[in-house]
Amino acid sequence: MNSTFLALLARDARVARRNLIPLILQTFLQPLLFVFVFGRVMVGSGYMPQSYKSLLLPGIMAISMVFTGIWAVAMPLIGEFQFTHEIEDRLLAPIAISWVAVEKVVAGLIQALVAGLTVIPLAWIILRPGLELHLTNPLLFACITLLVAGFSACGGLALGCSVNQQHIGLMFSMVMTPMIFFGCTYYPWSALSKFPILQKLVLLNPLAYASEGLRATLVPQFPHLSLPVILVALTVFDVLLLVVGLRQFDKKAIG
Repeated sequence: MNSTFLALLARDARVARRNLIPLILQTFLQPLLFVFVFGRVMVGSGYMPQSYKSLLLPGIMAISMVFTGIWAVAMPLIGEFQFTHEIEDRLLAPIAISWVAVEKVVAGLIQALVAGLTVIPLAWIILRPGLELHLTNPLLFACITLLVAGFSACGGLALGCSVNQQHIGLMFSMVMTPMIFFGCTYYPWSALSKFPILQKLVLLNPLAYASEGLRATLVPQFPHLSLPVILVALTVFDVLLLVVGLRQFDKKAIG
């Protein structure tokens, strides 16, 4: 089983190398634009204080990871199940059906990690001076980052196996857009204190825990949610989305 799983992963890596330029643009262009427009232009124009650069960075990192992970898993699944039917070749592999889905999640997780970690050097180049990062606990940062990448890849699996091709646009407008704007990406969770109902509702958004978790480990000088709460919430969302995604994948594969 291990050799088959690694072979499937190697196949995805080979496809990624073949589409290297589009993959680089997809992975690097979005965080670059976010960092430049919100961190450089808005702050440089005087609309935002210098400290906003540091506050914004974890949110940009979270958005980049979530977008990349969901896109990397959901879009190929939608295409393979509903257009090209290439998934049928993978389902013939001598491995349990669920492991085919897990391999998709691992591939998406790796891409999400690359996209998220790319934001840090880009921000360090573009946003200095004024960017203040305080990575006091690298192990905790690695744990949060893996959980965020896992959430994005598992979310991509759940969405990719649940959405029909004619509803792709609706998925991004009805799911992704509200998730971003109410995911504490551009502001800390404490900033919603004047909107108590909304502040409680955003706790249902996994992106809020992703943004707050990265904020807590990269720029702890800003207010953030409790780290134990963040770790528990991200773990629950990862497991929940993985279970839902595997169940939907099995239904698609068998049906």
